[in-house]
Amino acid sequence: MRVVHSPLHARHAGGVELHRGELVPRLESPDRIDHILRAVQAANLTVIAPRDLAIDCLHAVHDPARLGMTKPITITMDTGQAVSGLFLAPPNPRACYIFAHGAGAGMSHPFMTTVATGLAERGIATLRYNFPYMEHGSRRPDTPRVAHATVRAAVEEAARRLPGVPLLAGGKSFGGRMTSQAQAESPLPGVRGLVFFGFPLHPAGKPSDERAAHLSDVAVPMLFLQGSRDALADTGLLQALVKRLGRRATLKLIPDADHSFHVPVRSGRKDAEVMEEMLDVVAGWVVNVLDQ
Repeated sequence: MRVVHSPLHARHAGGVELHRGELVPRLESPDRIDHILRAVQAANLTVIAPRDLAIDCLHAVHDPARLGMTKPITITMDTGQAVSGLFLAPPNPRACYIFAHGAGAGMSHPFMTTVATGLAERGIATLRYNFPYMEHGSRRPDTPRVAHATVRAAVEEAARRLPGVPLLAGGKSFGGRMTSQAQAESPLPGVRGLVFFGFPLHPAGKPSDERAAHLSDVAVPMLFLQGSRDALADTGLLQALVKRLGRRATLKLIPDADHSFHVPVRSGRKDAEVMEEMLDVVAGWVVNVLDQ
């Protein structure tokens, strides 16, 4: 599958076109795409395509009726600055998760894509987005002020696209912390809870819970998904934090997993099994939060 990255010079890409930020199906594409994907699966082959956007193209076409299509969008902040987003909504979603990326990888990283697809399979829409620094190819994260403004713009965009659908927010590592800071500063409109995939409690090798001080100002329920070998979150400190937060906080500790939720061979588990477990936990937690 060939993927075209320039929105201004779209070409056919395996049955879909990326045209001005939108994935547009070709009229003759469904049968041909299904045939290609069945052949690839039957031959036990791996599709290799440049950059992570290829993953989203595959997910967009492999079962559009069940999952919906991953749609590239543009999110405009109050300052007029714009960032890219990826919106995936299954039919009649029970909720939408506004999902921010970690410090070192953007919204199309395989981890982000796997979470978005897995939540869609469980009836939960997602809106992923880039922070401005990632949008412009910088390695230096934005200031909290800029990051918080980006989180708010993404929440507003999700509410606009899915009016009346309950919202959840959070992210992977840095993205989760920026979301919780924004929520603590001033509640994000319509957000019913926060989900953290690897909350970065402290820098590696420097145990502390100072980064979590703002969480006492978060009134909505919070779900922490954390690996027991996470170098950025001492297990004892995290458990004590969750206890202090009381009924608002739920901790799901993943045995043997690191900050990327990778587990060693000796654990007897595979990363994919860990991911499925986490997604099931998120889906169950969402049901409980929405029932409150």
